[in-house]
Amino acid sequence: MRKRAPKRRTKRSAPRWAHYTDDQLLDLRFCDLRLSLTSAVTDTYLGVYIARLYKELASHGLQFKPHVWLADEWFSPDGIPGFAIPFYLAHPRLARLERKMFKEVEGGNANWLMRILRHETGHAIDTAFRLRRRSDWRAVFGKASLPYPKVYRPLPTSKKFVLHLGHWYAQTHPTEDFAETFAVWLQPHSRWRHEYATWPAINKLQYVDELMSELRTAKPLVRSREVIEPLSENTTTLREFYKRELARFSIETTKAYDRQLMRIFAAPQPTSDRNAKRKPVTATALLRTMRPAITRVLTTDARIHEYLVHNVVRMVLERCRDLKLTVRNSQPSDLSIVKAALPRLIEHIVFDTLYRRRQQYAL
Repeated sequence: MRKRAPKRRTKRSAPRWAHYTDDQLLDLRFCDLRLSLTSAVTDTYLGVYIARLYKELASHGLQFKPHVWLADEWFSPDGIPGFAIPFYLAHPRLARLERKMFKEVEGGNANWLMRILRHETGHAIDTAFRLRRRSDWRAVFGKASLPYPKVYRPLPTSKKFVLHLGHWYAQTHPTEDFAETFAVWLQPHSRWRHEYATWPAINKLQYVDELMSELRTAKPLVRSREVIEPLSENTTTLREFYKRELARFSIETTKAYDRQLMRIFAAPQPTSDRNAKRKPVTATALLRTMRPAITRVLTTDARIHEYLVHNVVRMVLERCRDLKLTVRNSQPSDLSIVKAALPRLIEHIVFDTLYRRRQQYAL
């Protein structure tokens, strides 16, 4: 009997908008993209990493698989044992647009993507099994009902929290502390027993290890497959979306930042005829020369991702230009004070900006 030749898988044709210019693409609404997680899994690498996440869970004996869908941002809504993945990871053309707008793609490489997927799975499994309601969970991580702090000021030297996504994000709230601890625990070949052996955070990791052993045979208490803010119902254009997102990095309406900039720099002073040839050094000129050093310090020492530093430095430059700020005195001693104060201010703004972005869908 003749064997049938296996059917060839036809390559899915690229959507028409994949060849659009940036301006044409920005005028499209999210619903016009006609994206779904099914097509994303077929057309991009995204499905490979979702499957890898499920495999990691299974390797720890967990049958739980978080419910995932595409939206305009990363978020895990309360009451849903799953999370949304941003649209720009569903197609290379959208990722290129995201990179142009923000100079980076959050989750745009394998390591970064898996870190975020593990973190969001921590939120999902917390919801699925109502872990935050357990007295032992609250004893280890604190009350999930606590409000997020209005101002995010991490303690970089604290060893009570694991380090995973960076920015010491575990310190913001008990639910984030759990999600970050779970992510460290879930990571394949994780050496958390060794790396955190002398940290108080080891107690949290040991608790998660014991808790997950208990959940291996348990069935989720919450099984909702509801999709929150699906792209198919989102009539916002990409242009409107990016205008809103870029505004989150803006400090034009934040008077507190202006006051801090004014303490570091000075407003331009009228130049007398005698000193007309000696123009003051502008704040923007000094900041441009310092940008590589600031980026190096904040990415290496403060563990802040480069794209966040880039966007904050950009908006500080724009604000210094708008305020026409100058360096008070170009003497070496005064410049050293400015050069010490600027990285601290930019780090301060980065944490506030990151915190505001995360608060939109905070559990």
